[in-house]
Amino acid sequence: MKNRQFYKILLCALGVLAAGCVDTVESVPPGELIFDSAPPEAVFEFANACVRIEHKGELLTRDGERYEWGGEGTPFLMRASDLGTYLFYDDERGYLLLDLEGVEAGAEYLKRRTELESDITRVDDSFVSPAEWQLEVSDQVSNAFNIRRRQSNFYMGPEPIAVEPVPLKLIEAEGCATFPELSLDATGTPAKTKFEDGDLFGFVDAHSHILSNFGFGGGGIFHGAPFHRLGVEHALGSCEQFHGEDGRADFLGAGDQVDQTEIISLLSTGLLPEPSHTTDGWPTFTDWPSTEHITHQTQYYIWLKRAWMAGMRLVVQHAVSNEVFCDLMADTGFQPVRWDCRDMLNVDRQIEEVRVMERYIDAQEGGPGKGWFRVVESPEDARAVIAEGKLAVILGIEVPNLFECYLTRRPDDPICDRDHIEAQLDEYYAKGIRAIFPNHKYDNAFTPGDGHRGIVELGNFVQTAHYSNFVQDCPDVPTTFDYGPVQFGGINEPREDYLAPAPNELLEFSMSPLRDLLPYLQLLQEPALEGDWCQAGGLTEAGRDLIRGIMERGMIPEIDHLPRRTYVEVFEMLEEANYPAAATHGNTNRGKLYEIGGLSIAGISRCSTGEPGSLMRGFRAQKGEIDAAGAYPGLGFGFDFNGMATMPRPRFGDLANCGEQQSNPVEYPFVSFDGAVEFTQPLVGERVVDFNTEGMVHIGLVAELLEDARRDGATDEDFELIFRSAEAYIRMWEKASLK
Repeated sequence: MKNRQFYKILLCALGVLAAGCVDTVESVPPGELIFDSAPPEAVFEFANACVRIEHKGELLTRDGERYEWGGEGTPFLMRASDLGTYLFYDDERGYLLLDLEGVEAGAEYLKRRTELESDITRVDDSFVSPAEWQLEVSDQVSNAFNIRRRQSNFYMGPEPIAVEPVPLKLIEAEGCATFPELSLDATGTPAKTKFEDGDLFGFVDAHSHILSNFGFGGGGIFHGAPFHRLGVEHALGSCEQFHGEDGRADFLGAGDQVDQTEIISLLSTGLLPEPSHTTDGWPTFTDWPSTEHITHQTQYYIWLKRAWMAGMRLVVQHAVSNEVFCDLMADTGFQPVRWDCRDMLNVDRQIEEVRVMERYIDAQEGGPGKGWFRVVESPEDARAVIAEGKLAVILGIEVPNLFECYLTRRPDDPICDRDHIEAQLDEYYAKGIRAIFPNHKYDNAFTPGDGHRGIVELGNFVQTAHYSNFVQDCPDVPTTFDYGPVQFGGINEPREDYLAPAPNELLEFSMSPLRDLLPYLQLLQEPALEGDWCQAGGLTEAGRDLIRGIMERGMIPEIDHLPRRTYVEVFEMLEEANYPAAATHGNTNRGKLYEIGGLSIAGISRCSTGEPGSLMRGFRAQKGEIDAAGAYPGLGFGFDFNGMATMPRPRFGDLANCGEQQSNPVEYPFVSFDGAVEFTQPLVGERVVDFNTEGMVHIGLVAELLEDARRDGATDEDFELIFRSAEAYIRMWEKASLK
């Protein structure tokens, strides 16, 4: 590079060249220029480059807690925070930032900081870090760049505030520090993209919530991000700011630590009665991620990459939130939030951020389109992405109040008529949504809630101002949630008209939720109703409009949260139209789902019976239903990670629930099903993870889950069923798209 630059300078001086000779280099500092002549796409090619920064022969050099022009030059690692945007991380692990407050005070302006604030630490969605710099190819100097502060659009240069571009040279350097990041614990490149018959190779995770941290008001109700512009320290830092000391403010993650009948008394303090978890995150991660603590991130992008290397080629990213729980935490001051709790606002944030995540991964891989994570909007797009060996990402929605169609309207809520439903379907189709749950947990204008018991009953009461509506005259149809006893028997008052006006006032949580619920305290303390109960209501006319609208657009209806009566009615509509649906909690309706071209999921069992391949018994049982229906032989996963759901537990140790003696634990190293990738003992920061005794604590350990099944005797035929599941999902989508 240096020789070419020398000849260019010489030719310019002799007048041989006319173009590209403006503002030539005055002196060539030690090291080589990264580019002799930078093309526009050069701004993307500096991810993890080690450079020195030069301006007219002077190098930017660290001087204590500041940087000055002159000296030997400090080596900076350029860490991509977005496409063409970088952090400059010096050899002593400090960040270069432009401090405008320092300028106003007359101090040095190019400051050095070893710790950064962020939107997370400030709980401020508008915050932009002063350590982020955007790279532009200079139009003044052919081999130089303008480095612009993202926060204010001022340029880096010798003057404190440069409003005009300042050409700077980026010089190859050595001695850079390693940027903080989680390890991948896998080597190799996924190579296989198709089976011999031409069908796609790879498995689907058909039910995922990668960006749950952008739901629930964007605070820390769900803690941890799949990526962060400033790195893992901010994506997966301590949760104490949100979950409190010892995790005692982590209501949503409490699970069976709390007797649900005592929830009212807990609302008076905002704290769980006992410590929940150690809150430290990066780099020690004492208690999370874990199968025991479900409100912490399990799909950091490095872990997703490991899952992709294990064969995951398709994932359905459902935007998720819960307005009632978010309002409770925010209005009482128990936990901070960054924006309003409305479900659809939180859906919009997750749709936006999945595109940002796609760009972030592209940035780490060297430029637009170069990443392994690709959002797709059609079956054709998905096929093309998977054929390239990348991960196709489908967008979906799973929230209680879809399209703000509340059962009990507030004055500012939209009227959920056909025009509104059609407009919303069009809007979210344009945003890339292709899979939709009509409901989730609570009653809405389309259908009663899914019938989930316990604290959901109380949440539904708060959300709708209606008493519970459970009866014992139930349809004979398999159900995921709508069965069993009613936990809060005192607030169950079945009504004939599901859409009747609410008998109670809508609750607005204050700083004292216990006071808000005081008029109903006696009812909430009544005993449970034993026996089998189900929702009394069914599909409304608005619900029928929604299902018809989903089918007319070739979208995928997700039906496993429908209560029993609604399920029967929706399934009749699907059968009449010969239209497929997804059942990503595993309800195949006794195999009828496969007869209409639908798709379900299965799980690898967590206790071996001792018979070879017994961990695959769930897959083998559904394979029988698939074969009986003459459906395509592909069946994948629906892990529901980041959805506050149960995660695959270990087979060994204190967390196992196996009665039989277990054998053949996972050992390292092992190779992927396609033989292209070798996996080693996983680390989470400084913590060594033992899959055998901890279980599948994050999505990257799907490699271990598969290896566990293989060591238990799973056959190639078993695995082919799994690795044809991406093809199966796309075939379902293609059938829907033909309607």
